[in-house]
Amino acid sequence: MSEPRKQQPTLELVAERAGVSRATVSRVVNGSEKVKPEAMRAVEQAIRELNYVPNRAARSLAQGRTNAIALVVPENTAKFFADPYFAKVVQGAAQYLADTEFMLSLLLSTESDPGKTTRYLRGGNVDGALVLSHHAADRSYADLGGQLPLVFGGRTMSTDQSEIYVVDIDNISAAKQATEVIIERGRRRIATIAGPQDMGASLDRLTGFTQALAEAGLEPVAVLEGDFTPDSGRDLMRQLVDSGTDFDGVFVASAQMAFGALQAMADAGLGVPQDVSVTTVDDDAFARNATPPLTTIAQHPERQGAIMAEILIKRINGESVPEWSIMDTELILRASH
Repeated sequence: MSEPRKQQPTLELVAERAGVSRATVSRVVNGSEKVKPEAMRAVEQAIRELNYVPNRAARSLAQGRTNAIALVVPENTAKFFADPYFAKVVQGAAQYLADTEFMLSLLLSTESDPGKTTRYLRGGNVDGALVLSHHAADRSYADLGGQLPLVFGGRTMSTDQSEIYVVDIDNISAAKQATEVIIERGRRRIATIAGPQDMGASLDRLTGFTQALAEAGLEPVAVLEGDFTPDSGRDLMRQLVDSGTDFDGVFVASAQMAFGALQAMADAGLGVPQDVSVTTVDDDAFARNATPPLTTIAQHPERQGAIMAEILIKRINGESVPEWSIMDTELILRASH
């Protein structure tokens, strides 16, 4: 005798679990802002627990796919347009999808209502999503992995989720290699300007930096935390110089921050590489146009975008794909080391 078909969760079941009205659940599902924060949190938790698929999504599934894919960047608009990394990933993904039936939509998170984007994704508007620049506070995206095909650009900070698929470089190895270039120049008093420590790439690059120093029998003379922008690199380098710390090498976790750091060193009368050897990660316009041009680890974000899109399409089609896809990097030697 066959088992009875499992009942699909409904709006009513979600409302019962969340302790709210059916109308409140409907407003949350449809992205309305006219819901109290505590009620919204209760509904979103109930949706996750019940694995509820809104009717709009069910209709889309019954009729066929939406043929839409979202590229989600949990960053503010200013940072998105200032960072060439994002543009390159979008370009790579769009080029891959050009030969498919899928359209690509760009979603920037709303700082005033971070849950707005996840509600949109959960609402059946897209067949899957690519997620970039994932922070520890963005756990809601990892929680979506069991409800919607996702692929992350860069490792997530969530270690207890299922259905997590990542395309990334080996950031530990990249940072270690860049730091070793400084050590091989005979530098022994080495500092770092790290990235935000709520991001996997930043943590891994700091790990690679400290590993390279430890293997050489060295300790970092300073570890400062920036936000991947030129302004933070410039400001932190000014702090380092003003502190009187004696340093002759700096590994900077991104080319944007390194660009700003070089400006601060020039203002302080420090010669690069005569006085300080500098290396970084990213081969973008900031690396190439810096004074002097930066020795760096190239990570090829266009390729990352294309691989992310390819893996997502395969997931949507029900094909088996690896959870981790690690891309090759390239050491590019320029004048800064």
